[in-house]
Amino acid sequence: MKKTLLFTLLLIGISFTAQSQQRYAIIDTKYILEKIPEYKNADKKLQEIGEQWQKEIDDKQTVLDKMYKNYEAEQFMLTEDLRKKREDELFVREKEIRDLQKKRFGYEGDLFKERQRLIKPVQDRVYSAVQKMALARSYDFVLDKSEGITVIFADPKLDKSDDILKELGIK
Repeated sequence: MKKTLLFTLLLIGISFTAQSQQRYAIIDTKYILEKIPEYKNADKKLQEIGEQWQKEIDDKQTVLDKMYKNYEAEQFMLTEDLRKKREDELFVREKEIRDLQKKRFGYEGDLFKERQRLIKPVQDRVYSAVQKMALARSYDFVLDKSEGITVIFADPKLDKSDDILKELGIK
């Protein structure tokens, strides 16, 4: 019985020692990315592209709305064939707008592809710098406090975001 108790206490002591030796750092990727000029330029370009595509969609929607109003005003004077033809045309235009929205802003749409092309290389550089720092300083964990996880308290001396910026050559 004494041996079992002693063995259990020894295991508990070893586990506390192992936990206390774990090293970790906290970074803020949002802060890091906002300090990188390439990211700011890419983000600005993405916003401009998105606004341009949204304007294109809005313009098409305005034309469609005008067509609907004209149709509603004229539908009682149209023959059955003309009314059916106009309704079909409205339906086709509405579908074109929905398809364009999906193509531009949908999952894996044009905006997603542009984001991958412009921003992913910068994010990959940051990730590589984090990995290099973590290996060089023997960190077991690197937590990102910008999004996704909740950090209730973090000692500011643990925040290594500025070290990542130095690794990237940004002051």
